[in-house]
Amino acid sequence: MKIKKIFIMIFMVIHTLSAQEKLQKDIITTSKGNLEITFVGHGSLMFEFQDLVIHIDPFTRVGDYSKMPDADLILITHHHGDHLDPKVLNEIRTDLTELIYTRLCSEQVESGIIMENGDVKTVAGIIIEAIPMYNIVHKRDNGKPYHVKGEGNGYILTMGDKRIYVAGDTENTPEMKSLKDIDIAFLPMNVPYTMTPEMVADAARAFMPKVIYPYHYGNTDTSRLVELLKDDTNIAVRIRKM
Repeated sequence: MKIKKIFIMIFMVIHTLSAQEKLQKDIITTSKGNLEITFVGHGSLMFEFQDLVIHIDPFTRVGDYSKMPDADLILITHHHGDHLDPKVLNEIRTDLTELIYTRLCSEQVESGIIMENGDVKTVAGIIIEAIPMYNIVHKRDNGKPYHVKGEGNGYILTMGDKRIYVAGDTENTPEMKSLKDIDIAFLPMNVPYTMTPEMVADAARAFMPKVIYPYHYGNTDTSRLVELLKDDTNIAVRIRKM
């Protein structure tokens, strides 16, 4: 039994290291330099822009953060354990790191900047807008939405001439559909917690981002979204390993 446990532990370490080596990256050109996006996994992303390292919803189970750079800025969308991970925050946070999160997150982790839905702040030179994230259709057995309005934020980050929207765990809400001038949108697609491909397509046609990256998509068939938006030539759908 002990040998079996050791084997499992070794396998998990090897799997994590292997996944770390294969992380996909994209480069986005902005008026103030390149934005490098690292697709860590699940809802976790890393942005590198100018001299800043920005981690979004870092989660230990999907990335080896000991091999990633420390954060200048961390954005946490909400308090669920796969988005707010105190262990990994201790790994990548320094005395100079700015942490943006919600009021409920502040009950678990200290010394961050609380943003409420609708707030706009400039932190580390980045304009950050907090957008409501919540469920309308998908609910728990007790009738409560998986994500309650007012408890979490999506974020829009302005980087040079680009506006990048990281939606968090949400459905195609009226607030999302009324967004303007979004260049890049990270939209979750994982039923029942977030959106179906049809919901993502509906939102995309409403606010017309130039590029969509489905993320936090679990086992969802991403080709379905590509098919739904194949005739919407002004919207590029980019599938990356998440």
